[in-house]
Amino acid sequence: MPEKMPLVYVVDDDEVFRNRLARALRQRHWNAQPAASAEEAWALARQQTPDLVLLDLRMPGMGGLELIEKLRALDATMKIIMLTGYGSIPTTITALKRGADDYLSKPADADQIVAAYERLLAPEAQPAEPPAEAPSLARVEWEHMQRVIHDCGGNISQAARVLGIHRRSLQRKLSKYPPPR
Repeated sequence: MPEKMPLVYVVDDDEVFRNRLARALRQRHWNAQPAASAEEAWALARQQTPDLVLLDLRMPGMGGLELIEKLRALDATMKIIMLTGYGSIPTTITALKRGADDYLSKPADADQIVAAYERLLAPEAQPAEPPAEAPSLARVEWEHMQRVIHDCGGNISQAARVLGIHRRSLQRKLSKYPPPR
């Protein structure tokens, strides 16, 4: 663990995830401050520059990719780890090009984040590389369905309408095991 207690902003519009992650980091003796939006995180960063920013990709208002550039302009030395439920090669590459130091798929736990931060602090740390292997199309479809269902509060009928498929078709797809990567 790093010598000093790092200041970390947990930026996510999912209140339960944000607060749970901030609490888990505090239990590891980190100074974790939750922020419900990119705008709130930007205001916090202008008052006190963090050591680490855990940043959701998609949020209402300013998105995570836009905030990365603003944070980099404010302080190029802070570490930024992008967290998202929309894990894909193009978004990974975009986040890294805009200045993210690492990219973790949700649900990332506190131990994964601590390990990623320690790797970033290591003297031989290299910028994170996008994954060499792309997930299968079936896997991307399954992850997208899961995210839409989550966004619809678990309501399968509403998720099916949003996805533009019949409710029974969605239920059939969900009854199968998740496809391998």
